[in-house]
Amino acid sequence: MNATDVNPDYFTKAVTELGEKRPVVTTEAIFNDRGVKILEKGVAVNATLYDRLIAHKLPIPIEQSVRSVPMITGPVLREHAEQAMREVPFFERIGADPKHRSLLLDSLDKLTLPEPMAFQLLLANEVRPALFRHSVQMALFAAWLSLTPVVSRYDLGMAAAAGLLHDIGMLHLDPRLLQPEDEITSLQRRQLYSHPLVSTVLIERHHEYPRELLRAVKEHHEFLDGSGYPRNLQGDAIGPLGRILSLGELVTSMLESGRDAPEMRLWVQLRMNKHRYDAALVARVQQHLRPQSELTGEGLELLDDPVGRLQEINATVSDWPAAALQELPLSDARREGMAAVLVQASQLRRTLATVGVADLQLTQLGGETLDEALRLELSLLAQEALWQLRALTRQTKRRWRLGDEPAYPAPLQTWLDRADALVAKL
Repeated sequence: MNATDVNPDYFTKAVTELGEKRPVVTTEAIFNDRGVKILEKGVAVNATLYDRLIAHKLPIPIEQSVRSVPMITGPVLREHAEQAMREVPFFERIGADPKHRSLLLDSLDKLTLPEPMAFQLLLANEVRPALFRHSVQMALFAAWLSLTPVVSRYDLGMAAAAGLLHDIGMLHLDPRLLQPEDEITSLQRRQLYSHPLVSTVLIERHHEYPRELLRAVKEHHEFLDGSGYPRNLQGDAIGPLGRILSLGELVTSMLESGRDAPEMRLWVQLRMNKHRYDAALVARVQQHLRPQSELTGEGLELLDDPVGRLQEINATVSDWPAAALQELPLSDARREGMAAVLVQASQLRRTLATVGVADLQLTQLGGETLDEALRLELSLLAQEALWQLRALTRQTKRRWRLGDEPAYPAPLQTWLDRADALVAKL
């Protein structure tokens, strides 16, 4: 799936939902691809027009033909950024220096937005508020990590714009993708993998932003180890601003209000994902985290046997069937894909060893009574390791590309079944 495969009905539905909350009016007549007029200029768009709109293919995207007021502007973004600084301790800390705070808030205040982009941000705020909140926090984060003594205000503004607009494509996809607790289908997962490309196309339409911003938006789910999407880029293939947005995705999602012990969870995630993110950027984030203040365990799920769980994970990752697959007659593309997954499996083993949960270390811990702080830390490490194991299974399936074949080879299917059974304990 690519950006051109997106079903426009999802966005049209969101537009009509917005029309039920506030006036949404056509700024010009809307025609279908045969030149037949669908709506006159000045018509109020709401749920009653949804069926009429989706019955036709529109040559001009609907966001370019509608408007609502008041629109999202720089000063409005500044207000939301100030709210994030009040509500999220991490953002309060990065804005503690008055000069830095002023620069960060000004980077949003001074943003100029093409009207269709401002409309989409308004729609996000009204219909998908969690997405809008995430976008504002990403704008703050990107501006903060771009803040150096020599950075220009223009570059700071472009970093903020990249953070603000990076997920604009999510408005055009199935809204169930914004519900993290929901299981998604393979088709929906393909949509998810395409959303950086969708966002890039939407932003590029307006010829308002530099190539570096477009590149960063396209790269905001890429990881240094090549396990990201949509292009599995590695290392220096990911640009500086793309690295910032990639790290920002983790930071802002973990600090989302309502989570128990968010900074401790983020601290563990950063320790477990050093291979994915720029080390210098991670160090700057860690300087502003205060995980120790959350070491009470209140509200956190402690595993009965975190040591045993980690041993299971470690053993499963170690048994990834590299040797068995090498003996099979694989295509070059499939062999290359499995080699890349083996690299990621090996990296996960090294990560577990680095954070103190290698085989020997776990065996030594297994006979001890864990104090609450250690049990909490190991529980969080086990939960994150399970998430990474799940990512490894998904990478395996995605890179194998089963296609019309009835099943995976027996060694690979056996490993996937074992890993899926462990992941089911999440």
